Amino acid sequence: MDERFHRRQRWAARGALAAAALAALLPLVSGGLRGLLLLVAGLAGLALTAAALWWVLSRRGAVRIASAALAVVAPVGLVTLFAAANLLWVVFLSLLLWCGAVWSGRYALRSTGLRTVRVKEYRTPPPLRPFLLLNPRSGGGKVEKFNLREKAESLGARVVLLDADQHQDVTALAKAAVADGADLLGVAGGDGTQALVAAVAAEHGLPFLVIAAGTRNHFAMDLGLDRDDPATCLDALTDGVELRVDLGFADDRPFVNNASFGVYGAVVQSPGYREDKVGAALERLPDLLTRQSGPRLTATADGITVTDPQAILVSNNAYRMDDPFGFGRRERLNSGRLGVLAVRVDSAVEAAELLLSPRPEGLTVLTAQHVVVDADEPQLEVGLDGEGLTMPAPVHCRVARRALRVRVPRNRPGVPEAPPRLDWRRLRKLAAAVGRTAVPRRSRHT
Repeated sequence: MDERFHRRQRWAARGALAAAALAALLPLVSGGLRGLLLLVAGLAGLALTAAALWWVLSRRGAVRIASAALAVVAPVGLVTLFAAANLLWVVFLSLLLWCGAVWSGRYALRSTGLRTVRVKEYRTPPPLRPFLLLNPRSGGGKVEKFNLREKAESLGARVVLLDADQHQDVTALAKAAVADGADLLGVAGGDGTQALVAAVAAEHGLPFLVIAAGTRNHFAMDLGLDRDDPATCLDALTDGVELRVDLGFADDRPFVNNASFGVYGAVVQSPGYREDKVGAALERLPDLLTRQSGPRLTATADGITVTDPQAILVSNNAYRMDDPFGFGRRERLNSGRLGVLAVRVDSAVEAAELLLSPRPEGLTVLTAQHVVVDADEPQLEVGLDGEGLTMPAPVHCRVARRALRVRVPRNRPGVPEAPPRLDWRRLRKLAAAVGRTAVPRRSRHT
């Protein structure tokens, strides 16, 4: 990197700091005391909206209806208030300045060499006897829509269509295929089905093929596969590479995405959830959030204890939390650590803090190699990759590091690079740096 590059880096950091300062000062400079009062009113309005949403989820009847109305009226009232004071343009300009500060700051930090560790690709020969399980109901019929069976068979794969009218043990089918000589296992289906077959592949050291034919397919997304055209996943059979990724376990049950305890684990098993997710959630949430039903949970993650949260999410590698455009994605699938997200909210004030505070007390985010979820009841309702089941307490969650050989197409969309976290102290150092000091020095031993 030459001096011209370092100069752009320094000016990007300075631009970010200047834009952030202008975004904060513009309402005060333009509106004076009135602008300050409106800024306070804006924060109060956001807090009131968060509180109203909490009441919508935790109450029933007339209180829920009134709270839903308040959640709509509060932001509309804020916009009207700023428009009446002729300061609406200030709000939009401040937002534009803040977006500019974020973009410029991330550009400066991205150029310091602090990049995401990419998953290493391994060149391996194509499989000779691939075995694929296809769920014809998954994703609203994507197996038939994209002619997955025909394409897979034309590439030499043995294909078994799951029966839509009766339950089949996919683990047993995968193990039978291994005994019959299969040298690759693959699935077109939801993440829960993917996890069961992935565990068999990992146990026998075989490559695993993900076909993104489910409804959401978060695992396929984090592998960088094309979820819009699942047929392209089959290209891995002839022109593929392997990735070594982690596999999560809740006791002896595998998961590729996450295990959910508490609110979601209970809601996903509610009668009628598959037919009406919103209705089922609204019916059960008031009792669950106010602790009138459901167990009291405790999570212990590598010696750190979280007491009495309403919801615990244990994920196979950590989810992004600081990027709204990449929220719910995982930067890595091979870190060898579980992500832990626990939420405890007992009042409207705490709900507002969860939305507005940069570090709310009710939110715990950490990583660990081993997580134990316990309860004051003998059984726990768990959502495992979206599938509901009941497990005896306590549940021990662990991660098998790089235990899964995933075969993916060599040419695929890929995973967007995660933007660096905004570190304002680092930006100040970059803005004040001279010459090559804008770039962190590396030790000769690294």
